[in-house]
Order: sequence, then C-alpha cells, then structure tokens
Amino acid sequence: MKNKKNLTKRREFLKKAGLISAGAIGASTLAAPYGYAATNPIKWRLQTYSGAPLGAHVVLPQIEAFNKAAHGEMEIELFYADQLVPTDELFRAMQAGTIDAVQSDDATMGSPVDISVFGGYFPFATRYSLDVPAMFKYYGLDEIWAEAYGEVRDVTWLSTSAWDPCHLFTVDKKITSLADMKGLRVFGVPTAGRFLAQYGLIPVIVPWDDVEVAMQTGELDGVCWCGFTEAYEVGWADICNYALTNSVTGAWFGSYFANSKSWEKLSPKLQELFKMSIDQSHYYRQVWYWGGEADLRVNGKKMELTSLPANEWSGVVKDAEKFWDDVASSSPRSGKVVDAFKLYASTMDKAGYPYR
Repeated sequence: MKNKKNLTKRREFLKKAGLISAGAIGASTLAAPYGYAATNPIKWRLQTYSGAPLGAHVVLPQIEAFNKAAHGEMEIELFYADQLVPTDELFRAMQAGTIDAVQSDDATMGSPVDISVFGGYFPFATRYSLDVPAMFKYYGLDEIWAEAYGEVRDVTWLSTSAWDPCHLFTVDKKITSLADMKGLRVFGVPTAGRFLAQYGLIPVIVPWDDVEVAMQTGELDGVCWCGFTEAYEVGWADICNYALTNSVTGAWFGSYFANSKSWEKLSPKLQELFKMSIDQSHYYRQVWYWGGEADLRVNGKKMELTSLPANEWSGVVKDAEKFWDDVASSSPRSGKVVDAFKLYASTMDKAGYPYR
C-alpha cells in the first residue's frame, strides 16, 4: 500500500514536471517567434492583372492559403486590376517598390525585356494548357526567362504557367469569315492583338473594369482576351452574342514576379512557401479552366458558336509562321524561344495522340 502511494506521488510529480517543462520550452522556443511575428509581420502588396470576379479564381485562393500558412509571419494584401497602378505600369511600380509582387503576363504589364512579346497569347505557340509548364520544365524556357529578368534591376521572375485559350467574342457581329473582323474594336492582350490586326481587327486598351460598360455603349465590339470559362465567369458572355471557336492559341503565358529587395528580405522558408502557393494556384487554374472550356462550349447557352472556313483558318495558321520568324529575328534570345516552340511542336506532332 505504501509503495502504491509513493508510486502515485511520483506519477503526479512527473506529470507536473512535464507540464512545467513543456510550458517552459514552449515559451522559449515556440511562443516567442509566433508572438514576434504576430506583432511584426512582413507586409506585401501584390497586384494582379485580373479584375475581382476573375481574381476570385486565378489568385485569391492562393493568397488566402499563403496568409494562413504563414501563421502571422507574413501577410500579403491583394489588389486587383488597376487598383493601385494601371496595369501597363505594373512593372515599373514593382521595380520601384511601390508594390512587392505582380501576377501578370510580360506584355500586358509593360515588361522591358526582349522576350515580353511571348507573354500572354503568342499565336499558335500552344494547343493545350499543359504545353506551357512542359516547355518551361523540359525545353529551356525557365532558363531563358531567368536570364532575361536577371539583367533587369530590382525585379525577380518567379514562375510561369498556363491560363486559358484565346477566343474572339463579339457583341453584335457574327464572325464567319476573316473579312468579318475588319474594323472591329476589340479589347485584348497585346501580342494576339498585334497578330490579328493584319485581318483588320483594331486592338483597343481600356481598364479591365471598364470592358463590360465599353461593350454595352458600343465603344468596344468585343473581346479577344480569354476563353469560355472566363467570359462566362466575369459576365462578358451576358453581353456578347457570338463566340468564335477558332482559338488563336491554346493557353496564356502568365507569370509571377517580385521586387528583388522585397524577395531577398524573406526567409528561405517564406520564399519556399510562396513558391509552393504559386504551384497550388497553377494547379487550380489548370483544372478550373480546362473543365470549364469543354463544358461551356458544349452546354453554355449564352453565345452562338461560329467557326471560320477551313481554308481561311489554315491561312491564318500559315501566317503565324511568318509572325514567329519575324519575332525570332528581333533578338538572339527571342530566337531561342521560337526555336523551343518549334522543337516542342515537332515533338508533339511526332508523338501523336494524345499530344497532338
């Protein structure tokens, strides 16, 4: 009985000692960093190219997940298109440190590198969304992008992957031939607009949030900015009556960038966490866009689908070859990108189904 009492006392002592030790350890090694972080979090401002309705899918889930996972050590405040600076000034604002990070394509944000033309929709560079990450991982585009931005002061390129395909959506004009494009004032990304201008399309730049009203007032005749998923999500399908099924390219090249000084202030842990959240965002978009494109082309009822005659469309594809060669001649590095596009396309064609 006496031994039992002593054993009970020893157990109580060890339990109390364990609680005290755990409390002491927690106070010294766990509570201190989180207590510090909670009162002194690193603050970032990130602006995206997208408006709020689209941003709810292409960036908001990522930022919410990152802020939660950072556990008080860092907080990213998200701003949508044109909220802090106009979209075409994003690069300069990030370089100056006005904002810490950007989600955009190179061309739309006014990036001053020789490969900026490939950002966004480069005609016929891709057929499927997986083409973009595959070319960055296996065909050297990651090295080319890192090299180009390594020459630019105070800006760090972080990652590029795919968004949606590029279709032409029009308010009142049904497109059944190339001649129907002539004179249409269309909102779109720079490179695709530059390519389609040879058929009489007139690229028009307005703030993203003004696109809907501009189509309603007649300032714009349509958009050539996105695919079906996006057109339905942001409300443009409610205004446009027609959708051209011929896509200029299969996926948008979108990237993440950071002000170099802001990036270098982050611990390796926070840098890796941010890159992981980017990958999570890439995956989310792949599924959201891919599933939506097929479903809305088949089941969407808001727009009438039209297509160009096969002989005219083959001519457009042929015209893209000259466009590629012209861009390739603009700089040695641009030539490397076009060479990668050609090698990738050739490989996919040889591989056949399901790649081509």
